[in-house]
Amino acid sequence: MYDNKQHRSILTSRERQIFQLLVEDNSTKEISTLLTISEKTVRNHISNTIQKLGVSGRSQAIVELLRLGELSLN
Repeated sequence: MYDNKQHRSILTSRERQIFQLLVEDNSTKEISTLLTISEKTVRNHISNTIQKLGVSGRSQAIVELLRLGELSLN
């Protein structure tokens, strides 16, 4: 039987990585270097997440992801 206690995330693992790095005050360029992906790819992941959440920017996305328990302030 399916265990309904598992949380189903609205983020992909890469989107979560990127937003966690944003919360930790990394720039798009720093994130691209850390994850060895292009800055455009980082921006695309951020844009996709903003669209999913129906918010208008990175700051609102971060607030919403914190509220939903998708991110934490470690």
